[in-house]
Order: sequence, then C-alpha cells, then structure tokens
Amino acid sequence: MTQAYTLTVSKFNNIIKDIFNSEELLHNIKIVGEVFGISISKSSTYFSIKDEDSSLPCVCFYGDIAKNINEGDMVVVTGSPNFYAKSGRFNFVVNKIEPFGLGLLYQKFLELKEKLEKEGFFDQSHKKTIPQNIKRIGVVTSKDGAVIQDIKNVSWRRNQAVDIVLYDTKVQGNGAEKEIAEGINFFSNYNGVDVVVVARGGGSLEDLSAYNTELVARATYDCEKPIVSAVGHETDFTIIDFVSDLRAPTPSAAAELLTKDTKLSQMSLKKDLSRLSRLLESYLAEKNMQLQTDKANILVLTEKYVNNKKLEMDKLISKISNKLTNILVEKDYQLKLKLAHLNKLNPLDILALGYAKIEQEGKSIKKVSEIDFEKTIEINLIDGQIVAKGEKK
Repeated sequence: MTQAYTLTVSKFNNIIKDIFNSEELLHNIKIVGEVFGISISKSSTYFSIKDEDSSLPCVCFYGDIAKNINEGDMVVVTGSPNFYAKSGRFNFVVNKIEPFGLGLLYQKFLELKEKLEKEGFFDQSHKKTIPQNIKRIGVVTSKDGAVIQDIKNVSWRRNQAVDIVLYDTKVQGNGAEKEIAEGINFFSNYNGVDVVVVARGGGSLEDLSAYNTELVARATYDCEKPIVSAVGHETDFTIIDFVSDLRAPTPSAAAELLTKDTKLSQMSLKKDLSRLSRLLESYLAEKNMQLQTDKANILVLTEKYVNNKKLEMDKLISKISNKLTNILVEKDYQLKLKLAHLNKLNPLDILALGYAKIEQEGKSIKKVSEIDFEKTIEINLIDGQIVAKGEKK
C-alpha cells in the first residue's frame, strides 16, 4: 500500500497553481458562454459564463474590455486560467471579450458596408494604380505597436533605399477613427510620399471598429494618394479594405507588396546580363560566320568580275591592236606610194639616166644664156662633180 504524503495547504495550493501555469494548452484560449453574475470592483470586473451543464468564474482587470457586456450576452472570452494559491480560488483571467455570433458591431458593419457600396465607394473605377517604383511610404498607425516595426523590418530587408514616414495615431479606443482619418488627410496633401498604408495588427471586431467607421471610409475615398489597407489578419475584413485601392492581408504583406527585393532584382539583373551576354556572343558568332561567307563570296565575285573585265580588256586590246595594225599597214602602203613617187622626182635618179645638173655659184643653170663664161660652172653627175669653164656659146 502506497504511503500518503502529508502536505500543508500552501504547498498543495502552490502545486495546483504550478500545474495550471505549466500547461501551455490552457494559456490564451477562447471559451464561449452566456454572461451572468456581473460585479464591478474598482477597475476589475467579475462575472461568470455558463452553458447548459457548467459555469466558469471570470475576472477582467481592464475596465474598457468588459464595459459593454450585459447579463445574458453570448460572448467569446480569451484568456488563461489562474489559481490563487493564497485564497485557494480559481478564476479565468480575461484579456479579450468578443460577441458570439452576429452582434451589434457586426450589424453596424453590414449596414455601413451596404450604404457605402450603394454610394459607389467600392467601385473599381475609383481605385488608383499603385506606383511601380516607390521611394517613400506613408504609414498611418501607432508608433508604439509592433506593426510599424514589422513594416520597417520587411521594407528595409527588401530595399534599404525606401523611406518610411509615420503618422502616429491610436489604432483602437475612443477617438481612434478621428486620428486615423486625420493621418490619411495629412498624407493626401503631402507630396513627400508615393503611397499610404493604413495598418494595425489583428483583433476582435470591437478592436477593429475604428476602421469600420464612415469617417475613415470617406477620408480613404477622398485621399489623393493610392492607399493600401493592412488592417488585422488575413481573415479580418474591415470597411477600409473595400474602399482602399489595394488590400494587404497583413502589415508585413503590405511592405512586401510595395517594395522591390533588391537582392532578387540584382539576381534578375545578373541573369538578364548573362542571357544578354550569351545572346551577344551568339549574335557575334553568327555575324562573323556571315561576314566570312560574305567575304568569300565577295572574293569570288571580285575575281570573277576581274576575270570578266580582263577578258573584255584583252578583246578590246586585240581589237585596237588589229585596228592599229590595219592603220599602220594602210599608212605604210601610202608612204611607199609617196616614196615611189618621190623617187621618180629624185634628181639623183634622173642623173642616173645620164642627165647632169649644171650650177654656177650655187644657182641652177637651165639655159645657156644664164651662163657667165667668165666664171666656172659645176657639172653634177651621178658619181661626182666636174668644175669647168665655158669657152663660147
């Protein structure tokens, strides 16, 4: 038989508390039930939720969260169980309360959505195109939340050259919709940004209620700059999602949609350059081959042309040569005729026939009366000259 241990009350209660604290599955869970037994003590609200068979005691330390619950409301509470060791009391500590089913907020959401849709707020024709090259992004959100850090981290991881301009606003609670609308209006008239992101993290319908207001919807519709809504999680839909030019499922997704990954751009550029280099090499090789072919063709054509011209020149030279030869023969014949004629007129030839030429002092004597008998005369024969003197007539 197992021996029983004896524990103090404190020891036992602390063991029970440690069991609750160590069980991760019991932390931040959602439970649905009907509200009853509401009791308010200073800033804390005590109540219980029940179903057909059981009830669960709850406590909420944030008055704003539990201020709108009423007896008989069906709600979904989010929180963790807590066992108070000192008093031995168990409570479910609530950090969020949402209406179960179609609550009042959801009804208002549907009514506003229908109204704005009839007025053309959701028309595709009104939506502006998101710029391709974005240098500065205007963000309307809280400076203290994780959202702005997520947007910065994602944007700068993808492209360090992108600037982020923050307009600090509430993202829930009283006056949040007014600040959000003022932020949108500010960027509408601010030329220092290319696009506007309205962002916040996920939450209940009540948490996102500022983005389901007509004030924010009209500011979004009238904005001169392209607007991207990044409100809540992917499954959360708000009025601003329908009015905006582009809806991003999360703030981080909005940062990815609006920034170009420089690493991917560099890789793409390297691929393009490599492909261009290969195409250029292929083009040059093709053109070089074509050049060599054209060069060979030109050489063949040139050689053929030169040969043809040489043949034509040879024919022309032969023709000219023949013509010159004919001319020379003709001229030679004519020259011989003239020489023959001249030979007939040659005094020497006449002398050869027995005739003589008489001269006196270089003057040809044709008649006897022309002779001076006092002077000598020259008688020219074929083979020489006789000098004589006439004696009488």
